[in-house]
Amino acid sequence: MSLRLSEIFFSIQGEGPLVGFPTFFVRLYGCNLNCSWCDTPYAREGDRYKVVTPEEILKIWKKSYVEIPYVTITGGEPLLQRESLKLIHLFLERKVKVLLETNGSLEIKEVPKEVLIVMDVKTPSSGMSHYNYFENFKYLKEEDALKFVIKDKGDFDWSLEIISKFDLLKRCTCFFSPASPYFSPKELAQLILEIRKPLRLQIQLHKILNLK
Repeated sequence: MSLRLSEIFFSIQGEGPLVGFPTFFVRLYGCNLNCSWCDTPYAREGDRYKVVTPEEILKIWKKSYVEIPYVTITGGEPLLQRESLKLIHLFLERKVKVLLETNGSLEIKEVPKEVLIVMDVKTPSSGMSHYNYFENFKYLKEEDALKFVIKDKGDFDWSLEIISKFDLLKRCTCFFSPASPYFSPKELAQLILEIRKPLRLQIQLHKILNLK
């Protein structure tokens, strides 16, 4: 079993429920979407990847990062590669807290319940909103998170409609993240305050710190 690997790196988790924790990142190559504001196009374009086994990735973690109990598997879209589930199981067997970042277009049913899922809900400005697989909502746990990237007021209003339609605030945390440089964090914060809903503003901490 092998995986197409874009990169491995060690950094501060800049988003989601584990924000601020030192994290071992595994970025898998390939994506089935093409968002207008994608900030990692190198993980889906050309042939800039290595073919490795899940065991080889685990070996890197064990050699240099075994004291770090947080692992994020991201992309691209990790679930495009079925072997990503094997990698997840290898880390879970070692009592690691695994966070999976997925774009919300592929079914998450087979992802182990121990995994913390951060799932995108693609807004209209992404150009990919018709790929949202809303059936995934029923598999979410309370500790999981949904991420809405907001580029304009239209995205904001659309996201509120989706949250209301599926009663998402009772399922998990809903993060609203401004699409840089199109929408300012302050403007998004003001909109959140105006509607008085328990949404969570998310600013990419790693970018503020000038980290990967």
